[in-house]
Amino acid sequence: MAKTKPGKKDLDSYSIKGTNKVVRQIEKLEADHRNNVKVRVRWYYRPEESIGGRRQFHGAKELFLSDHFDVQSAHTIEGKCIVHSFKNYTKLENVGPEDYFCRFEYKAATGGFTPDRVAVYCKCEMPYNPDDLMVQCEGCKDWFHPSCMGMTIDEAKKLEHFLCSDCSSEDETKRPLNSFHVSPPDEAKVPVSILDYM
Repeated sequence: MAKTKPGKKDLDSYSIKGTNKVVRQIEKLEADHRNNVKVRVRWYYRPEESIGGRRQFHGAKELFLSDHFDVQSAHTIEGKCIVHSFKNYTKLENVGPEDYFCRFEYKAATGGFTPDRVAVYCKCEMPYNPDDLMVQCEGCKDWFHPSCMGMTIDEAKKLEHFLCSDCSSEDETKRPLNSFHVSPPDEAKVPVSILDYM
């Protein structure tokens, strides 16, 4: 932590006016001799505030940790949020209104990101969006969007087993009951359950 300037004192916390919420150590909290509280903050950007804008794979509660630092009056703090790592966010059982996640660092001046590459999934080759349901193929273990496989969300939620088109075509006779057989999206066939064949 940086040294405090003469006539100022470091604070451990700050209560947000009009709420019962307490902010603890953002980057730095400091009060002058008149008890004016200043905070040193490192800004998070929403995807739509970045140079590239919001993309299809950005989650509704996704934020980018930026290299943009600032000093503001503590009175400008409107509320509190919890920014989780992407991995921890995807493990939350209940996402609350204060929960957000960050998987990228953002360079505000250049629009660059770290990491600059992420894993892609499905036939559409998009990065994972925690807001979108995906189903895992029991054969290849890859993840797929139901819509890319010709399924509705409701159909996907009812699945007990799922094989993608590549895995299901490998051995039609070994497909388990109550599974979903998927034809590649460019074919005109409608995917149906194996139970429809009986």
